[in-house]
Amino acid sequence: MGCALSRTRFSKLVAFFLLSAAVAGCQSGDRLGALDLGLGGQAEPPANEAAEGQVRQSELRAYCPPIALRSGTAYFNAYERNAEDDPEKVVYQAAISDVTRSCSYGADSITMTVAVAGRVVPGPVGKAGTITMPIRVAVLRGEEVVYSELHRYQVAVGDTSGATQFVFNDPNVVIPGPIDTSIRVFAGYDEGPYDTP
Repeated sequence: MGCALSRTRFSKLVAFFLLSAAVAGCQSGDRLGALDLGLGGQAEPPANEAAEGQVRQSELRAYCPPIALRSGTAYFNAYERNAEDDPEKVVYQAAISDVTRSCSYGADSITMTVAVAGRVVPGPVGKAGTITMPIRVAVLRGEEVVYSELHRYQVAVGDTSGATQFVFNDPNVVIPGPIDTSIRVFAGYDEGPYDTP
């Protein structure tokens, strides 16, 4: 009887040690994989590196300066010659409804594409044809102007009874030097004088 009891205890001890060894082996394998000691385990690439064709984490976190409309630059009225401010002589009214941007990053600069969406509504003396709108894109770093370009953007207006939608974009907004939160980007109509930012 005592011998049978010893065998039962012995069997339980052997089972316990075998189970412990199996668990230890699993944990040991996980540790080797996690530490990547060069023993054949596959390591994840560093967080800031990516396979070819994938976006780097550093690019996802990169700062793309916001864009805004300056006060008073969202609307533009064009009048017949020598009839400024006469509501009966408006050729067309234009309005910007949305602005957006995207950034691509170089070694020491970023290039932005600035887009402006809006619509043109013919006025009392409006007619079908091509109109030209003065749209300026400007970038300031603090008080310093680092980019300013006035575009004479043309839109074909074919129907004088309704609105014509338009989308303008400037894909060449280059901002040199360090990129920080002091950079401000503006887009809007600019009626002049045109030698100012």
